[in-house]
Amino acid sequence: MSMTMDDSIKRWTAKWKTALVIEIIQSKTTVSEASRSFDLTPSEIEGWVEDAKRGMENSLRANPLDILEMNGNSYRLGQSRARKAAAAT
Repeated sequence: MSMTMDDSIKRWTAKWKTALVIEIIQSKTTVSEASRSFDLTPSEIEGWVEDAKRGMENSLRANPLDILEMNGNSYRLGQSRARKAAAAT
């Protein structure tokens, strides 16, 4: 495991997930090594790697999918909740 990773990570932020995924892609560590080192399930780490690959693929497209399209209804739900909260104040 690289010296840049902290073995005592309490909360896996996007920044820490990205750092780990990059180490896996660069073959500095494996999913199984990371799983043991950070007490994470291999499927959780593999999910992060797949999410990263989809994000990279989208960013390299000639016409990237809009973030709103990728998130679908979750964004619209968030907007309607925000409007309701603003109207209530």
